[in-house]
Amino acid sequence: MLKKGRPIPAELIVLRILNDKMEFSEKEKLHLYNQEKGYEGEVKFDEKTAGLENDNLILNDLLLEVGESLFQIDTLIIFSGVIYLIDVKYYEGEYYYDEEGLFKKKTGSEKKDPMLQLKRCHSLFRQLLQKYGYTYPTEAYLVFNNPEFTLFLPSQNPQIILPTQINSFIKKLKMITSRLNERHSKLADLLISLHITDNPYTRLPKYNYDKLKKQLTCCNCHSCSLSVSRSKITCNHCGSEERVEAAVLRGVDEMRILFPGIKITTNLVHEWCGVIGPKKKIRKILLKKFVLLGHGKYSYFV
Repeated sequence: MLKKGRPIPAELIVLRILNDKMEFSEKEKLHLYNQEKGYEGEVKFDEKTAGLENDNLILNDLLLEVGESLFQIDTLIIFSGVIYLIDVKYYEGEYYYDEEGLFKKKTGSEKKDPMLQLKRCHSLFRQLLQKYGYTYPTEAYLVFNNPEFTLFLPSQNPQIILPTQINSFIKKLKMITSRLNERHSKLADLLISLHITDNPYTRLPKYNYDKLKKQLTCCNCHSCSLSVSRSKITCNHCGSEERVEAAVLRGVDEMRILFPGIKITTNLVHEWCGVIGPKKKIRKILLKKFVLLGHGKYSYFV
């Protein structure tokens, strides 16, 4: 049973908005790409674990701390007799392991070894369980679930699950006999309560309001080539349609995400959205969805 879902990472949400509003450097583009692929891989694995029908508790996307050390868990599955800790990697291409670490086969470039990350995470998780008086056995696995991924290993590592092994791995999980009790539920609730929402690992480019592009983009393909009618916006690139009201509210969400605490005004939203019609149209939408505080030029919406 899904106990904690996987939201879109806050960092990825901000990067997506900024990608439409500013020119990314090659390094920033690569970071966005890696964030997108990582999230895509995690979601695809979630689709696999959603098919587990035995008694279990699934917690996705945990950021925890023990002994002043932070660690992330992509997927945690609690069965009555064992806890599975799973790290998901959506790498693409050919890689190989040797005694030195993980390398990309085509270029020979060394990559951060995910097995070291998994071992650290597993150790810290066991320490966390011990701290709160839990003694459940745990198993840790590294899942590579991109079908375009190949890994050459000097010898078989049972902790590594390759793309062709995922279905059999899921079948193995389905075969686990499990009967959860209140103590398992309390553990899941504890882990959720310990989850850190403000991720210190976040890496964002520097930005400020004045230098960002003030325009709405297509909600589907992110093109800025839009046609606006009385009630809807049509993308000239992909043909997607969106109601004007929804587009304006999306623009408000963007501003609040990028600039927490910003005071939302008619003038500000009109400037941010760019292609939308007269200010009174914006004001009408805002009055419908928000509360107006203050008077005259000092008024704003909450």
